[in-house]
Amino acid sequence: MTNNIVETNLLRLKQEIVPYTPRIIAVTKYYDRNAILDAYDAGLRDFGESRVNDAVEKIESLPEEIKKESNFHFIGHVQTNKAEKVVKYFDYIQSIDSFRLAKIVSDISIRLDKVQKVLLQVNISGEVQKFGFDESELKNCINELKQLDGIEIDGLMCMAPFGATDTELDKVFSRAGELKEELNLKYGMKLKELSMGMSEDYKRAVANGATMIRIGRLLFNN
Repeated sequence: MTNNIVETNLLRLKQEIVPYTPRIIAVTKYYDRNAILDAYDAGLRDFGESRVNDAVEKIESLPEEIKKESNFHFIGHVQTNKAEKVVKYFDYIQSIDSFRLAKIVSDISIRLDKVQKVLLQVNISGEVQKFGFDESELKNCINELKQLDGIEIDGLMCMAPFGATDTELDKVFSRAGELKEELNLKYGMKLKELSMGMSEDYKRAVANGATMIRIGRLLFNN
């Protein structure tokens, strides 16, 4: 039975971001499997997790139909010793933050006979506490990244500084979009996705071209 809270929250969220229609990633990392079931019943098909072992337990417990029809996105930092499990269970890894990690994921994917969809995490704001490529680092290794056969690079992911003003959010999010276009034009990439915006800042993200937004508490909390 559909959880009216999720259904109501999802409808409100969609109305708030008209005319934009980004893919909504339901971030279920702080919620149990019932949250995934409720979100699925409400029409969502994309789910974000960041704690590998908890996520695997939840995914394994889901009905086969939901596992088959859903896309699972890993949105947290990937520890190299857990990379194989992430590749095995997730359709997207949104947090490829170094060439070394990209190579590890590519090698694992080839061994598992899979092409792993990934997003490259970029640290647009330059915060030392955040993971991600800085712009110059990414441009320096983008041609090497393109050569990795086990991954399909679908786009970029970024996070804005906590507590940023609307002006600061616009600066970060618009720059992420510019970087995506620059990589496509100058480096021959075919990046489609721009994953940015969470419960605190999704409105500014969609206004600046987000194709995916990662929403947790606004969907699941009263």
